[in-house]
Amino acid sequence: MLLAGDLGGTKTQLGLFRPTGGRPELLDVREYVTLDYAGLSEMIGAFLAGTGVRPQEVQVACVGVAGPNIKQVAKLTNVPWAIDGRQLMAATGIRRAWILNDVEAMAYGVPALRPEELKVLQAGEFNADGNACLMAAGTGLGQAILVRQHGRLVPSPSEGGHADFGPRGRREIALLEFLTSRYGRATYEHVISGKGFINLLRFTSDNRSPLLTEVDEDELPATITRLGLDGSDPHCVEAVQLFLSIFGSAAANLGLQCVATGGVYLGGGIPSKILPAFDLPLFMDAFHDKPPMTNLVERMPVAIVLNRQTGLLGAAVYAATLVS
Repeated sequence: MLLAGDLGGTKTQLGLFRPTGGRPELLDVREYVTLDYAGLSEMIGAFLAGTGVRPQEVQVACVGVAGPNIKQVAKLTNVPWAIDGRQLMAATGIRRAWILNDVEAMAYGVPALRPEELKVLQAGEFNADGNACLMAAGTGLGQAILVRQHGRLVPSPSEGGHADFGPRGRREIALLEFLTSRYGRATYEHVISGKGFINLLRFTSDNRSPLLTEVDEDELPATITRLGLDGSDPHCVEAVQLFLSIFGSAAANLGLQCVATGGVYLGGGIPSKILPAFDLPLFMDAFHDKPPMTNLVERMPVAIVLNRQTGLLGAAVYAATLVS
């Protein structure tokens, strides 16, 4: 069987899958508080003990981790761990282990998704020979390009969420100046993420919104979107409008960078949690506003990933390719 993992700064999912020749079959999945453990090896040991599976029964383990991965050594962005694939095998007794960037792992899961696991924003003109891309907005902003090779989509890891924020128009230029004064450098992650909603509220209210002090920071992004969508707080309304417009523009930028006629996918925790926001025209209007390439972006299929376990599925998909 296969062991797959999706390791995040707060929670980690571990799952057992059976390779099927197609989409791997999920046998068991469990969730852990990441920092309750000293390291990934200890967590995997607890998982195997809890499921009654011996390390020798696992053909391949593959884990997506939130951070850059260089030569199978990953330093996590929000967790004080370094994960080494070789040390992981030695510590757990699993014969083969592989580390992926978390968004790279999610991207491996995208081609395996079923139609009911996607909310289509634009049907476009699907090109079975075309590339695709993924933007994952959650705690941070992740990106991946999926390049079509020999009929398969092969993801490339990316830290594109940390690319420079490119404003459009006077209001976004003012936002750039606000972010630069606060961070020294403005990136897309400063806008298109959970913390991005907070930055946007600070900007739209000139740091005066009572929500900034009255609402717990963990609950603030959800509060901003709720009040922005029901129209009850004008500062939240503008924050949501800016979020959607900048997100749409950035998604189209990524689509243009790889000519994503095979699809532009929106993943991560935020899009699937704020589905009513995408009923507004703001995201797609910004997505289309790319002259002289408007005709190209209008042909790109665009969809929101609804399956919250796509990262775990993608790690299993990749693990299945390593089974000898």
